[in-house]
Amino acid sequence: MICSARITDYLRSLEPEGDPLLEEIAGKAKEDFVPIIRKETGSLLKTLVAAANPGSILELGTAVGYSALLMASVMGRGCHITTIEQNERRIQAAKGNFSRAGRDKEITLLEGDAGELIEGLPDGAFDFIFMDGAKGQYIRWLPHVLRLLSPGGMLVSDNVLQDGDILESRFAVERRNRTIHSRMREYLFVLKHTPGLETAVIPIGDGVTVSVKRGALIGAGLRPD
Repeated sequence: MICSARITDYLRSLEPEGDPLLEEIAGKAKEDFVPIIRKETGSLLKTLVAAANPGSILELGTAVGYSALLMASVMGRGCHITTIEQNERRIQAAKGNFSRAGRDKEITLLEGDAGELIEGLPDGAFDFIFMDGAKGQYIRWLPHVLRLLSPGGMLVSDNVLQDGDILESRFAVERRNRTIHSRMREYLFVLKHTPGLETAVIPIGDGVTVSVKRGALIGAGLRPD
């Protein structure tokens, strides 16, 4: 827990009643132990999409389609979402949810490994990218993600503070989490130290970064392999 439980509860209490279908999807995800975006983080994501008014959105990590539908609820007319997922059960659930919401023509779901699929997408194709896939892969995906982001585009990354564990020494976290811990630290450092990329780290939910691509990017580790 990054924010205190009292603050988190208060922030959630301010939220108006959501769309019944989205509430149903969120409830089912919780029952099935499928991780989805936290309510306060979802509010931030919707606000950022509404402010950026992108023409095209890329999401890495569809799960059951909840966050894609959140973004779709505030995106402008003509905007299209491309989302990537490799878990077959979640793919089927997401497709069903997109259809039920009447958004299946506005959302394209690419099936497979995100790291492989993004290599084939064109430069500058997306005005807004939401990173919410395998946390240990963020730093590996970043060069391609920044290539795909249009000038002036926005990159939002979720779950970057690992419930506060990011503050700890790698030896203080469980052994099985050490690789993800070190890669996420590297990811945050690169986001904050790449000229041409303006990044804020926001301690809500499980930690969110908001980055804006201001121009040509220069920095070690930003060339795709």
